[in-house]
Amino acid sequence: MLELNNISKTFNPGTVNAKTALSGLSLTLNDGDFVTVIGGNGAGKSTMLNAIAGVFEIDGGSISIDGEDITRKSEHKRASMIGRVFQDPMMGTAPTMTIEENLALAARRGRRRTLAWGVRRSERASFRDSLARLGLGLEDRMTTRAGLLSGGQRQALTLLMASLVKPKLLLLDEHTAALDPGTAAKVLELSDEIVGEGRLTTLMVTHNMRDAIEHGNRLIMMNEGEIVLDISGEEKKRLTVDSLLARFSRAAGEDMLCDRVLIGA
Repeated sequence: MLELNNISKTFNPGTVNAKTALSGLSLTLNDGDFVTVIGGNGAGKSTMLNAIAGVFEIDGGSISIDGEDITRKSEHKRASMIGRVFQDPMMGTAPTMTIEENLALAARRGRRRTLAWGVRRSERASFRDSLARLGLGLEDRMTTRAGLLSGGQRQALTLLMASLVKPKLLLLDEHTAALDPGTAAKVLELSDEIVGEGRLTTLMVTHNMRDAIEHGNRLIMMNEGEIVLDISGEEKKRLTVDSLLARFSRAAGEDMLCDRVLIGA
């Protein structure tokens, strides 16, 4: 479903501020894979997601989704294939629009837009059912502006919007990092349900090693723009935070016990 072939990206090339963010990175995801991505600050995790989404052009390599080469496609032309939830709860919704209006926009992803974009009666009933499954009472607040929701409610709404029209690929970019622990756990639970029910091919970036271990069927760890660990199946089920730290230290040639950001579990 996703193939990254030897992709590279350097920011500010040819200057003293040059930074190689991705270095010949290759990765293949099969249909239905739920892959968690972990690594220290500057490892290239979010840069990889931005490259997939088309936020910037890569310097070399190729990106394909479902067999289609999208390397040179613009960000908006990839939008029909990709659903994304960001770290900042404010980024996934239009705050001045109501919950049902936000869902209506999501339902039209990839379609030609017209002036007649209002919420239809049949859509309203469908939206209500979808919101009820979140268990947050949002089905009774469909005319409430999204900007009045809490961070957790907005992330849950964004998650629903990103998967309302089944994307070929779902990108979760540290989507619980800005939430309190209880709310983060609820959003992760919803993520598991939505990904599992829709069999969505998913990449989830996280700083929390325990979350990376407990969620998904595969875990990759990045360091300096490369994948240094790729663990799946029974091997992943047997992982602990300590064993993962030890394996990363060996793979990256570093003592990661000093990286306080990584030990977020």
